[in-house]
Amino acid sequence: QVQLVESGGGLVQAGGSLRLSCAASGSGFSINAMGWYRQTPGNQRELVARITTGGIRNYADSMRGRFTISRDNAKNTVYLQMNSMKAEDTAVYYCYTQSRGYYSGILESWGQGTQVTVSS
Repeated sequence: QVQLVESGGGLVQAGGSLRLSCAASGSGFSINAMGWYRQTPGNQRELVARITTGGIRNYADSMRGRFTISRDNAKNTVYLQMNSMKAEDTAVYYCYTQSRGYYSGILESWGQGTQVTVSS
């Protein structure tokens, strides 16, 4: 199965920048897409950004233009560059992968989550 290790979360001032990283490891699968979701207390987990192996990107409307997702396929690593951050961006951010098992169907995996806090 897929194991995901996230890094880069922390405290940043409004208007500042932060970069998150997530590395995937394991065997018996091929990754189709990687992305980031976030969650605040009392709310459902929501999409931040996704990127496919072929480089197709999707962003939530509130993040488009401020956040940039990228990946290094050779390292099975996805990055989220967050600029012009706002207090509303404060949340727990989760790395996500969609993959296909060699001998199974579609697999979805989640990281443990990393806290991002934006101070006003």
